[in-house]
Amino acid sequence: MMGEKILTKYIAEQNCQTIDFYLAHDGYKALRKALSITPDAVIEEVKKSNLRGRGGAGFPTGMKWSFMPKNPVDADGRPRPKYLVCNADEGEPGTFKDRLIMTKNPHALIEGMVIAAHAVGAVRGYIYIRGEFFKEARLLQRAIDDARGQGYLGKNILGSNLHFDLFVYRGAGAYICGEESALLNSLEGKRGEPRLKPPFPAQVGAFGMPTCVNNVETFAVIPYIIEHGGPKFAAMGTEKSGGLRLFCVSGQVERPGIYELSMRTTLRELIDIAGGVRNGKKLKAVIPGGASAPMLTAEEIDVPLCFDAMMKAQTMAGSGGAIVMSEDVCIVEATSILLRFYEHESCGQCSQCREGSHWLARMFARIEAGKGTHDDLITIERICANMAGQTICAFADAVTGPALSAVRKFRSEFEDHIRQRRCPQKAMLRAPATDSVRGQTHV
Repeated sequence: MMGEKILTKYIAEQNCQTIDFYLAHDGYKALRKALSITPDAVIEEVKKSNLRGRGGAGFPTGMKWSFMPKNPVDADGRPRPKYLVCNADEGEPGTFKDRLIMTKNPHALIEGMVIAAHAVGAVRGYIYIRGEFFKEARLLQRAIDDARGQGYLGKNILGSNLHFDLFVYRGAGAYICGEESALLNSLEGKRGEPRLKPPFPAQVGAFGMPTCVNNVETFAVIPYIIEHGGPKFAAMGTEKSGGLRLFCVSGQVERPGIYELSMRTTLRELIDIAGGVRNGKKLKAVIPGGASAPMLTAEEIDVPLCFDAMMKAQTMAGSGGAIVMSEDVCIVEATSILLRFYEHESCGQCSQCREGSHWLARMFARIEAGKGTHDDLITIERICANMAGQTICAFADAVTGPALSAVRKFRSEFEDHIRQRRCPQKAMLRAPATDSVRGQTHV
């Protein structure tokens, strides 16, 4: 379970983020190997690895790369440039793995992007980084400058015919720009709103050109796949979800943090590896894949952390961010906090999402304050039904995931709030402790 590591192998070492350290530990060796084989051979190796996008959607990476056109031309027959974009806009609550890569192992990301550029024929790459990531952006820029200075970026990379350069682009802190087409709009200087699909980015992406978009972690594992072979990476995971993955664990656990594990690992095992629930308390619920994933109860966590198993459990592997909630967490309050976040972050383009997220946030806040009614629970389900699958992007589905799962799986907590006209959990915490035998108040 805690065996071989790929991305976190050296993160505790001093100066692990520098190019000298990276080169001393076989850095850019995979790039040399990739440049010695054809682009199609690189894509085929990635397909063999069963690597699926680590940003949340879990789409097969090799297949995504193969969608890029070979020799695109415009209406006048002139060649069209192809671009590569890294989604480093890590805004999903409960997720913080990409920050670790950018601060501790940035050259793995850079090498992975150069290999990808060779595979898809890209001439320019952009790392779209979250606006609040000041330190990460600075470290990334330094790593890019060092890589360019030693010939791993620029023209005729390592004496080949590959011309590729990388640029850091800082966003302005909008959650919606984690959606790839909204990210592309923002990259172009437009309002960060999702685009209608088709056309997909592989046909019309950044600046109207064919573009491949992948997550930080997805690019960062590419050097390992090329150096050691796709089959070895695939064998580390499940049949359809290859490799190790970075899992973020937060909430009421003894050792919150980032764990690099096989996707065969179950959610229960992940929580145990993180030390179990804090202070010996019982587990109540887990959000397994970042805040937008539907909740699982304590009885539902014996499920592998791969994409297909999570989908079968009616939730999502998502971005790999597990948020653990103990028995003394009020599910109504926790969900209300999430919905206030989503209400604020809706781009407002689709009326179902704009109005629905607003009304859900208000209704959950009302119930949490002890002012809700039983009709509210029916209305919540109706609003969610009018939102899910009805918008340009999946943001509305992200809103309804925690809302619906909370109401359906913890309905008694909502009913207690409505019946008692208050939060029972807070009332219990405020009440003085009493001796269960003598009925005396402890002083």
